[in-house]
Amino acid sequence: MFFWRERIEPTGDSYGVEWAVTDRWGGSSLDEHAELNLALHVGDRPEAVETNRHRLAHELGLRLPDLRFMDQQHGCDVALTAELAEGQAPSVDALVSGSSDEALVVMVADCAPVLLLDRTDGLVAAVHAGRPGMVSGVVPATVARLRELGARQLEAVVGPSVCARCYEVPAEMRDAAAAVEPVSAGVSWTGTPSVDVAAGVVSQLVREGVTVRWLPGCTREDPNLYSYRRDGRTGRFVGVVRLLPPERAA
Repeated sequence: MFFWRERIEPTGDSYGVEWAVTDRWGGSSLDEHAELNLALHVGDRPEAVETNRHRLAHELGLRLPDLRFMDQQHGCDVALTAELAEGQAPSVDALVSGSSDEALVVMVADCAPVLLLDRTDGLVAAVHAGRPGMVSGVVPATVARLRELGARQLEAVVGPSVCARCYEVPAEMRDAAAAVEPVSAGVSWTGTPSVDVAAGVVSQLVREGVTVRWLPGCTREDPNLYSYRRDGRTGRFVGVVRLLPPERAA
C-alpha cells in the first residue's frame, strides 16, 4: 500500500504528523487500474475506488469522509478545509488544514505530490504540482497561505514524479518552465528537451525557506507507481498528510 510512510509522534506542545505516499498495490481495482487506484475520474469502477479509499482511511485510523480530496485543475488556487463542507472536493490544487481529525490527499500519476507541515503551529498542506502548477506558482501560493495562518517553521516532503529523463516536451515548453525555474530545464534520455518538475518545486521550496526532503523515484520508470506518461489510461496514487495533536491536547 505504501511507497513511503512516516509517523512522527507529538512531543510536548509540538504536533506530530503521519504522512505517506501510496503505491499501486493492496487494492481492489482491476486491469490497467490495478490495484490501489484512488481516483474516481480515470474510468475505474466507483465501488473499487471507494473500497480502496476505505482501506487508506482505515490505515490512518480515520473514516472515509475524513480523507479530504481536491478536484485538481493544474492551477495555483489554495483552499482551507475549515471553510469547506464535509466531503466537498474543491476545484483547487492545494489544501490547507489545522485539524487533526482529517487527512489531506493529493492524487498524482506523474506530477509531484508536495506535503507541507508546521509542527509548532499545527498546520499541514497537500499540493498538486504538475508542470503548469509549478510554472504558475502553486507551491509559493500554498506557503504564503500557511504563513498567513501563522506557520513559521515549515518542512516539506516532495514525492516521486516523472523525472527529466522521461518527461520529454517541446523546446518552447521547456523554455517556458526554465523562465520560471531555470533548474527545471532538462534533457531526456534521447537527448531531447525535457522538464524536471520536481527540481523546480524543490527550488521554490528552498527559496521560501522550507526544509525539504525529496523522495527518490521516477513514476515512469517504477512499475510500483502509476504513470500517465508510461501507460496513458491508468490509476492515481496519492500523497497524504495528517496532523497528530500535541500531548497537551490529549
